[in-house]
Amino acid sequence: MSASPDLPDVVERAFQVSRRAGYVSFCRNETGRLLAMLAATRDGTMAEFGTGCGVGTAWLRSGVRGEKARIVTAELDPKLAKAAGEIFAEDDQVEVLAADWSTLLDRGPYSLLFLDSGQPGQVSVDAVADLVEDGGIVVLDDFTPCEVWPPITYGRVDTLREEWLTDPRFTAVEVMVASDASTIIATKR
Repeated sequence: MSASPDLPDVVERAFQVSRRAGYVSFCRNETGRLLAMLAATRDGTMAEFGTGCGVGTAWLRSGVRGEKARIVTAELDPKLAKAAGEIFAEDDQVEVLAADWSTLLDRGPYSLLFLDSGQPGQVSVDAVADLVEDGGIVVLDDFTPCEVWPPITYGRVDTLREEWLTDPRFTAVEVMVASDASTIIATKR
């Protein structure tokens, strides 16, 4: 996927870093634009678990509107974390850590938390509910749209999606960001 000329500069830099690092798994532009919009509504600290080369973080950063907002992101792979760190080396509002996501547990609560649904152990409602402030938003990406209930993925009930959409601690919705991709957005009650 090549970056479009209408992308924010920080996102374009993230795509360039990803290409140089040979990393092709990153936040889709459709999800990224949603992240930027949501980040524009937040103050305080935002977080991403699983930075990759920083494309999702760049989308978050492109939406930040004030000096009070901060983004902290953790990537387990030190090579990828170093690559992402290049993008934000001179940005005091973004901190990239070469660490497991659990290092972010004591840095919350977060006003916005961005997670990849492909890492089920870390994205269960119970694992992250206390990391988000009241009124805070959790965004989980990389779902395949589903029009049935209970949600079915690969012939099985998608228990992660079902859990997020029914947990009483959150008001959640699944939003299609493209014909082949959906995201869950959950606001903590």
